Amino acid sequence: VQLQASGGGLVQAGDSLRLSCAASGGSSFRRYVMGWFRQAPGKEREFVSAIGRGGSALYEDSVRGRFTVSRDNAKNTVYLQMNSLKPEDTAVYYCAADQQIINSEYSNSRSYEHWGQGTLVTVSS
Repeated sequence: VQLQASGGGLVQAGDSLRLSCAASGGSSFRRYVMGWFRQAPGKEREFVSAIGRGGSALYEDSVRGRFTVSRDNAKNTVYLQMNSLKPEDTAVYYCAADQQIINSEYSNSRSYEHWGQGTLVTVSS
């Protein structure tokens, strides 16, 4: 499956952005667990959120309550709604997909086989 992330941009602290990740090719989209990760300059890639095949969501502690992940299987797309953005949310955001991943591995980047190219989110203070 090929993943195309979009929606990043430059915003001010407190603003909102919605990232999208469109999938094409591969197996039926509903078979994939979809994850969002981010990588800030000079830092390792970190987990942000994931959504399971049935719509169950998982969030990293620092984004819980501010970010919402969702999926539209008819559109082969996963979204990340980001509200109340903070400067520390600045990073390149990547979407990822995997068919085989189990619940306990949703936050592990090594468990995802497919990755999008990333979209840059910059939050100014």
